[in-house]
Amino acid sequence: MFTFEHVAIMVKNMDESIHFYEQVFGFEVRFRKKRADREMTFLYMKNAPEIEIELIQDIDPVGEYHTTGVVHHLAFRVENLENALDYVNENSSLAVSAEVKPAGEGRMVLFEGLNGEILQLIEKTSA
Repeated sequence: MFTFEHVAIMVKNMDESIHFYEQVFGFEVRFRKKRADREMTFLYMKNAPEIEIELIQDIDPVGEYHTTGVVHHLAFRVENLENALDYVNENSSLAVSAEVKPAGEGRMVLFEGLNGEILQLIEKTSA
């Protein structure tokens, strides 16, 4: 039901961070999007394209999103967001009633895991 999607890392400078991950580890940019409040870039490795990292730079910090840590969340790709939420609720002690929000390439929910870690379920609606 769940496929590992990505790890998100909060960065201070998007261009410098992209350059670092490209030069040091061989990552390549797959998707980059800039909004008024935040810029997001997804990077992948050619030898393991199914695993990605997401770099996030807050331009206009909103709430506490930018201060929750360097590694912000673990993301899991799902085929159907509502079914995945039902599964989490039925198979754990969590009572997730997260708001579905738009994502760069689909829609997603963020919620707290058992230890306060932030988990993201993402349903991609575009390639």
